[in-house]
Amino acid sequence: MTSGARPRLVVGITGATGAAYGVQLIRRARMLGAETHLILSPAGVLNAHHELGMGRDALEREADRSYAPGDVGACVASGSFRTAAMVVAPCSMRTLAAIANGLSDNLMTRAADVTLKERRRLILMVRETPFNLAHLRNMTSVTEMGGIIFPPLPALYLKPQSIDEMVAETVERVLEMAQLPGAEPQSWQGLRPSSTS
Repeated sequence: MTSGARPRLVVGITGATGAAYGVQLIRRARMLGAETHLILSPAGVLNAHHELGMGRDALEREADRSYAPGDVGACVASGSFRTAAMVVAPCSMRTLAAIANGLSDNLMTRAADVTLKERRRLILMVRETPFNLAHLRNMTSVTEMGGIIFPPLPALYLKPQSIDEMVAETVERVLEMAQLPGAEPQSWQGLRPSSTS
């Protein structure tokens, strides 16, 4: 990207639970001035409809540009298309496995592969519990390749008052991890001394 250009953020939404993370990432990234590129898996569309009541058209309108997984000729499939980072939010175990093993079999996994090979930030918000050994090994492989495994665990020490607050704080942390200028997650200020001590 040329100096002064808007940072580009690629966001993938898969069929794992937690579609709100992907949608809020796009909304917040756009508020911060980023150019957003959305890749939607078919299962991601189904899950977003179930969890958020949003169909494909509504999801696609959230981003500057959107792509189907079969669109392997899209700009985000090439390392020459400079991006700041890619976040898969949420990331299914199937997508994690494909990325961990270099299976660029659709645009989602190809864009992730490109992000890794170009030494850019790849953040996978994995959603599954409990993890089996294959999940853990795949997360280790992605980490060894330079990716970041970022399960969307709530910062309960901040005492969030709603699910929306928990999602928003996690999104802010992810955007900071993606090095998007302007992201401002809350920082821990330490425990206050007890008045009874």
